[in-house]
This record gives sequence, C-alpha cells and structure tokens, in this order.
Amino acid sequence: MPKCSQAAEREIDLLFQALADPSRRAMVDRLTRGPASVSELARPFAMSLPAVVQHLHLLEASGLVRSEKLGRVRTCSIEPTTLRTAEAWVAQRRTTWERRLDRLGGFLAEQTNKPDQESTQ
Repeated sequence: MPKCSQAAEREIDLLFQALADPSRRAMVDRLTRGPASVSELARPFAMSLPAVVQHLHLLEASGLVRSEKLGRVRTCSIEPTTLRTAEAWVAQRRTTWERRLDRLGGFLAEQTNKPDQESTQ
C-alpha cells in the first residue's frame, strides 16, 4: 500500500472527520441527489440555521461540498472527486485485509490438512 504524504494524510483526516457526524453524512447523502440550498439542507434537522451552516463549513473545508451564492440563496453541491478519494482509501485497506485473510485461510487450510505430529509419535 503506498505511503501517503503528510498533506494527503491531513486531507483524509479532515474528510473522515467531516463524515464522522451523522448530520453531515445526511447532508452529503442529500447532495448526492443534486444541489440544494442551505435552507433546504436544514429542513430535516432539529437545529438552528447557524448550526447547519457550521456543518456545511466543515464539509466545504474537507472538500466534500462546494457552495456558491446567487443573490440571497447559497446553493451547495457535492464534490464527487473527494468522495472518490474516500472510496479509494477504503478500497485500499479492504484489499490489504482481504489479502491477509486469504493468506490466513490458506495457512489454516494447510494446518488442517497436515497430520497431527503429536499423534504420530
């Protein structure tokens, strides 16, 4: 598995920090269906608009969300490249663990197929 630079590690840390909160994950999930205004994103939550804006700031800082203001309306949209970064990070770890588990399975199968050395002595 390739070693990440410190800057890349900080980006991944911020990305997963942003995804750690259920409200932010719900916002990201909503944005995967298309752009939405801040008030539309806030609607399902029992929190103040300033609290929603704070969550959105963290999502923007992580690179998961971008926003633009047209007139009085701020519209947010998902940044698919950043989602693919998270997906790639998880996939790399999954591949590593699958290989390790395959090797363990092979080792255990060998041990099961070997005659018991103690019983032959």
